[in-house]
Amino acid sequence: MSRSLCLTRDCLGVTTRIECTVLPLAGEQGLWTLICVAGLSARQPSAVKAQGPFHGPLVVEQLIDDIAESLAGQGYGTCHEPMIWRLHAQAQLRRLNSARSASRGVSLSLPDS
Repeated sequence: MSRSLCLTRDCLGVTTRIECTVLPLAGEQGLWTLICVAGLSARQPSAVKAQGPFHGPLVVEQLIDDIAESLAGQGYGTCHEPMIWRLHAQAQLRRLNSARSASRGVSLSLPDS
């Protein structure tokens, strides 16, 4: 099982790309998320979506395998190029972690000088 997936589909000269990555959430609670980034290849992505949290990476890795199988049925194939939207996935992870820490009431403060 893999913790990342990159698929592409060519249709009428347009290449659509989907990158999915399994990443751990902050907090050391064993929670993981699946972040998928999609759009036209060689352009900025048009969608960034996250699913989760999931308890443990194995659950999400099975989900990523299921996604690959489903998209293969829609004409997507494995792309062996490097993932080009990693920064977008990392930005989404930062937003998720920030929202989670805010919902738990965690506040950051500077020490008195």
